[in-house]
Amino acid sequence: MTGLHFDPALPWPLIAGVAALALLAAAWALWRGLPGWGLRGLAGLAAAFALAGPVIERGVRQSLSDIVILIDDRSASQGLPGRGAQADAAVAQLSAQLSALPGVELRRVTVGDDPDGTLLGTAMTRALAAEPEARVAGVIAVTDGQAADAAMVPASAPAPVHVLLTGQPADWDRRLVVEEAPAFGLIGHTATIRVSVQDQGAVPPEMAASAATLRVRVDGEDEQVVALPRGVPLDLPVEVAHAGQNVVLLRLDPPEGGPVQLTDRNDAAAIQIEGVRDRLRVLLVSGEPHPGERTWRNLLKSDANVDLVHFTILRPPDKSDGVPVDEMALIAFPTRELFEDRIGDFDLIIFDRYKVRGILPPQYYENIRRYVEEGGALLVSAGPEIASVESLNLSPLGEIVPGRPTGRVIEEAFTPLLTDAGRRHPVTAGLPGAPAPDAPPDTRPSWGRWLQRGQIIPKPGAEVVMSAGDNAPLMVLDRVGEGRVALLASDQVWLWGRGFEGGGPQLELLRRMAHWSMKEPELEEEALLAQIGRDLSLTVTRRTMKDAAGPVRITGPDGAVVDLALEPDGPGRFAARWQAPAPGLYTLADGDLTRLVALGPAAPREFEQTVATGSLLAPLADATGGAVIPLSDGVPDVRIARSARSAHGQGVVGDWIGITPREAAQVSGLSRRPILPDWAWLVLIAGLAVAGWLLEGGRLRRSR
Repeated sequence: MTGLHFDPALPWPLIAGVAALALLAAAWALWRGLPGWGLRGLAGLAAAFALAGPVIERGVRQSLSDIVILIDDRSASQGLPGRGAQADAAVAQLSAQLSALPGVELRRVTVGDDPDGTLLGTAMTRALAAEPEARVAGVIAVTDGQAADAAMVPASAPAPVHVLLTGQPADWDRRLVVEEAPAFGLIGHTATIRVSVQDQGAVPPEMAASAATLRVRVDGEDEQVVALPRGVPLDLPVEVAHAGQNVVLLRLDPPEGGPVQLTDRNDAAAIQIEGVRDRLRVLLVSGEPHPGERTWRNLLKSDANVDLVHFTILRPPDKSDGVPVDEMALIAFPTRELFEDRIGDFDLIIFDRYKVRGILPPQYYENIRRYVEEGGALLVSAGPEIASVESLNLSPLGEIVPGRPTGRVIEEAFTPLLTDAGRRHPVTAGLPGAPAPDAPPDTRPSWGRWLQRGQIIPKPGAEVVMSAGDNAPLMVLDRVGEGRVALLASDQVWLWGRGFEGGGPQLELLRRMAHWSMKEPELEEEALLAQIGRDLSLTVTRRTMKDAAGPVRITGPDGAVVDLALEPDGPGRFAARWQAPAPGLYTLADGDLTRLVALGPAAPREFEQTVATGSLLAPLADATGGAVIPLSDGVPDVRIARSARSAHGQGVVGDWIGITPREAAQVSGLSRRPILPDWAWLVLIAGLAVAGWLLEGGRLRRSR
């Protein structure tokens, strides 16, 4: 970089004045006809130019090396058979060749795993942006060509882009595609999952003509086998059996015969369908009006998802008051419709201080008992009638009610307490105001007292979760057949709602009782839970009524088995944290309890397309004069190719790729040198002035 600059000795107006005087003097001499006018004018202009201080600036240039970007794809798909060795050999040979070229710097960029797939385009764009454009001599990508961010692949580059594809021409793969899957489903209804099988790559003829074998397994139950032709969508009906997560595992059998496919990681899928109830249908039958009746109604009506049918027996058949029936505005109790025709429509039946008064025939109680044994839920909230001859225990329901009354009603104040089982059971564990798990045994909760209870004897196998002091049973839970029964031996829970002596967790307790009876998953006392972290970590929690639990056996997607020991994490809870080695489907098992967990997608996005292809990067290579070359033919040589020549070709020993030298340089300093030294300016000015004087003097003598 060379240029002319000025370093004036005087202000520019004075220098301009000197130049103007020189021009005026030359013009006057010309007017007078003096022969030296031109030399005198040049002398004045030379003086003005010398005062301007002209200097020549020259930049000190330093040559810069060329940069070659080597993108090394190390995503999960590059771990398929044979590709890792191909990539290692190519990167090692290219690095050696590029390092041996004079004036070439190598920039290696490694593309790793990402939940969104191979971000090859993003890595290439960032690598080009990080380097000066004038120094980039080439880009070489060692990859299988699969990019999840195709939109981020640059449209052009300042130098040739070469793509070296791993894999083999005979590679092929079969994968399971979930086209549609619902996130939610109604309990007892059927959800539809649409799946298909797709083949890619060089599919062997014997595989193209055969159907795939699909195995379907719901919540670890017995699996179903379905023949699924490739490319044909299939609708799979799946029954949503329970509330919470219903895990559907789909898996293809490995193809039999012919070449082995690339991977089976995309042959499986885990679909989680959250089971929800359309509406919770609850039948509440109150035996008589009492202060706690409104408690149950308020609880159930506060939930918009509950359809409540509530009847209160205001006038039992044995009441004789002389009022004609046709003059009463009371609704007749629809016993036949409720307890025979539509009993199966209800999710929960609640008897609140109900007395056996002949309203329901014995066969209706039998219907309720069968309803519970077949999976229904019954909740009994008892008052003083539990000790009378009108108790439900003296009806056919006595076989399933979990407590037998002694015939005594104890009318004295007491504070409800949690039993050892109650501190573990999800219905009562962690109730607000209850003692902490590590509190001393004699610590009492900050709850108000109740004033009355019935004395009962729990049945063998039933769980007593609350007591009235001195281990007197107050709340008993039991399982009968496929259903559940809960018994609360007091009708004083409404005192908590009124804030008597500080009150207590009335609504929470009743809500948990009702939802446990209806088999809500979060209230199961024997459960295996798993919470997934962002970093493929897994927090395993075992909820149990036993004193110990575990270890939990974890089976990974590759068949590896790990036994995870659990540590106590509160009453009835044991937990441990485990780091998964890779995404995929994991099976957790502890005794009869199993749970399927999908860490990341069952078939990660990286394995959706596994056959190597150059279609995504070929437009960029063509636009920059580069090439897409399969490594199955060998690693190409690297040559220097001028910008006007082709950057790839076929040599004697194989393919070659070229990088374009950029001849970039930077200015490291400046040198400044005057056009003439000061003495030279004086000689020049004096010479011009003397020459003009001599010219004028000689002409004057001749004229004389």
